[in-house]
Amino acid sequence: MNLFRKKAKAKTFDAERYAPVIRSSICTGEKTVGFRDRQTGAFREVMLIRSDADLAAFRKQYGIAGEIETIY
Repeated sequence: MNLFRKKAKAKTFDAERYAPVIRSSICTGEKTVGFRDRQTGAFREVMLIRSDADLAAFRKQYGIAGEIETIY
């Protein structure tokens, strides 16, 4: 049993190749956050956004500050 909890490390991504984006469904309004490849436009989903707390957790996890573009 480990009495000391390990500190969570921030995950990294290649900011030159990938852009953080929120993908929102026009029909249902469901939002997912992930990364879009700047060259191919392919989207890689990371997590479902159900509240502002989920988006804040994503920002903290990857060290993202500022606006995140929303795509439909």
